[in-house]
Amino acid sequence: MSATQTGYAPTERTVPTRSRPRAHYDRETVHSILDQTYLCHLGFVRDGAPVVLPTLYARVGETLYVHGSTGSRPLRGAATTDPGLPVCLTVTHVDGLVLAKSAFHHSINYRSVVVHGTAYAVTDEAERRTALDALVDQVVPGRSADSRPADARESAATAVIRLDLLEVSAKIRTGGPNDDPEDLALPHWSGVVPVARTYGTPVPADGQDPAIALPDYLAAL
Repeated sequence: MSATQTGYAPTERTVPTRSRPRAHYDRETVHSILDQTYLCHLGFVRDGAPVVLPTLYARVGETLYVHGSTGSRPLRGAATTDPGLPVCLTVTHVDGLVLAKSAFHHSINYRSVVVHGTAYAVTDEAERRTALDALVDQVVPGRSADSRPADARESAATAVIRLDLLEVSAKIRTGGPNDDPEDLALPHWSGVVPVARTYGTPVPADGQDPAIALPDYLAAL
């Protein structure tokens, strides 16, 4: 099978200069990392200077969608820049704090994805609706079907950009500290402190009708 069928072809921008064995290019790994969270950092150049913004995203097949105000600079730039806005989008999970006996070897266990490409404004209304539903469901699966869709005024104030998954890499670190042999006898604790995302008990909004039961999709969180 070709690289495009089995995964993403490595490029000069997606091959790391350090720790190359940690890089992954298969779709299953990349999709898994992307699908397990909803916050990304979107980088672009504005007026000759780099800008990185935290924002929500959603994956639909081989496309990532990002939304925001129509006045947002990156979203406005994706609509007005020909042939689109060059961006770099990153997603990271922190899975553990790696504490070594030496300060130099401290690290974290993580799973990350980096996507390079050109972002384009989504103008097709059907695609916009799909993207906006996906963005809601990326944060809380099942929520888009249990909320009012955007009306015409809200839709007009919302911009959506798309970034195709073409130039992509994942990077993963697992395991314990890489202490030097001469440090193993030092009297310092070393190991991994696991880090995990948790959800608290949902808190109803003020004035919520008590007859409205907690949806199953929220209970499942």
